[in-house]
Amino acid sequence: MTEPVIRVENLTRKFGDFVAVDHINFTVDSGEVVGYLGPNGSGKTTTIRMLLGLLQPSDGKATVLGFDAYRESEEVRRRVGYMSQKFAIYDDLTTLENLTFYGGVYGITDKERIARTLSLVGLTGHESTLTRDLSTGWRQRLSLAIALVHQPKLLFLDEPTSGVDPTARRAFWDLIYELAEGGVTILVTTHYMDEAEYCERVGIMRDGKLLAMDTPTNLKRSIIQGDVWEVYARPLEGGLAVLAHFEGVQRVGLAGDHLRVISSQLEKEAMQAALSGKNVSVEKIERGEPTLEDVFLSLAR
Repeated sequence: MTEPVIRVENLTRKFGDFVAVDHINFTVDSGEVVGYLGPNGSGKTTTIRMLLGLLQPSDGKATVLGFDAYRESEEVRRRVGYMSQKFAIYDDLTTLENLTFYGGVYGITDKERIARTLSLVGLTGHESTLTRDLSTGWRQRLSLAIALVHQPKLLFLDEPTSGVDPTARRAFWDLIYELAEGGVTILVTTHYMDEAEYCERVGIMRDGKLLAMDTPTNLKRSIIQGDVWEVYARPLEGGLAVLAHFEGVQRVGLAGDHLRVISSQLEKEAMQAALSGKNVSVEKIERGEPTLEDVFLSLAR
């Protein structure tokens, strides 16, 4: 059986009395795209920093590409790519100059290699553009190019689409899957629930704890024990108040212009009657599909 690319066993990091990462366990196999999902401050970045050997674990251990992540950190960092949340790109250099500089850090001086990397992330034609003139989405592409220039087989992406528009986010994920098809294993952190749907497996973090890790489909099936209903009613606040205290409702919340209800017992007709009985006008009630946001909120209760 092939050894996992990443193996984490009871990995823990404390800062004084604060437990940033609390005895987590997981593996990542070769060629996987694994999402690490959770709000800011949940321990995602701290986990990656330990996997890169930048932080010493307070307890437990991790191996990356067969090396001890902390004791053999130099071996790990030579073989992986890392795109941090705030990558140090030099604004007064062009995209080509930035990539050439960082390529030199890895001993990459081949101009063809540099050009291929720019092409891979869609920056061909922007070689002479000063980095300060790039949009956030294009800067993220340059950061990815820098993480890829030495052709790593494992890539850590720490909230790579933070601050970019939805179109740029979609394009960035297309790049991620292009890399995965080429054999690169990817661990990507995000706090965007919709992005996690793109991943083959998802780990959900909260308050330093890994609450669950599985495929998005399996997480929805195992965690959401009930039916999902989309309830279009007016006034929304009145409907929320009625359903929040209705027997059989596990969770109800606002979802844009309607209410989203999860219940293992409640039927459509009972909801309609309960709302109408409290002078809440019901336009329609439809079945919905579970999302990873539903999973996260259910786990985090």
